[in-house]
Amino acid sequence: MTRRGWRLGVVAVLAAVCVSGPGRPEVIRTASDLGPLPADRYDFTPQDYQRSQQASALLVRQCMAERGHRDFPLDPRFPSDPIVATAVSSDYGVLDLATAHRWGYGWDPAKSLAFRPKGRRMTNAEYADFPACNANASQRLLRGIDLKRDWLYASTRAVEINKAVKRDPRLRAAWNVWSRCVAEQGFPRYPDPVAAYTDTAWQRSSDGNTRHTQQERATAVADVTCKRRHHTAELWHAARARQQALDITRHRARYAAGLQALRTYRATIAEVLQRLG
Repeated sequence: MTRRGWRLGVVAVLAAVCVSGPGRPEVIRTASDLGPLPADRYDFTPQDYQRSQQASALLVRQCMAERGHRDFPLDPRFPSDPIVATAVSSDYGVLDLATAHRWGYGWDPAKSLAFRPKGRRMTNAEYADFPACNANASQRLLRGIDLKRDWLYASTRAVEINKAVKRDPRLRAAWNVWSRCVAEQGFPRYPDPVAAYTDTAWQRSSDGNTRHTQQERATAVADVTCKRRHHTAELWHAARARQQALDITRHRARYAAGLQALRTYRATIAEVLQRLG
């Protein structure tokens, strides 16, 4: 494809993206700014996770009370604190310029503290009964769902879809433009933004955070700058949307069954929250 042809291709893709995602902000700072994807409706949402955690905690507390632990907290700490990993990346690597300036490919360490349990520590006796009650809660919430066939079917297709996305010639061309842009600023010529994000030079610690070195932060800034200049995230998002739509069409019945399983799960959670909340 000639340079002129490539530019026309970019314009066409971006036009399609804009039509499919009205109200998108001019500057992309988070993955949610890019708009929804076709498979989103078939998958677990952050709200689902929050509500499932609340329902599970209520069921665990009920089970623990039945085992003689009458004042078991809803958000207990373990007898010893485990390492907490905080996932703050997106499917498109780092997108926010301010974050890149301050934290590079890592994050504010204070974020890890926000996810730590707020309740008191379990006693040794409580800890001995906790695994069984936790397993019982999971079984209760997943009742009536074929876990092997239907549960989160969209997630099971993600690996194959991502392979197809990476083969997309338009996306590979977009990554090449982004890679050249980063290299022109004096940084390594990474094959794609994921390679930049996962570079071992950032020396991630056991919780997944990086050291936030000057080189790391400068690389991340170049990364985001080039993404914005060449609309890399938007083109990437469009490639994912195309492949997801194709996969849903090819496996429509399986996606529908997965969606029904998710609705069953949500209904069970709503019932638990209403009854025990």
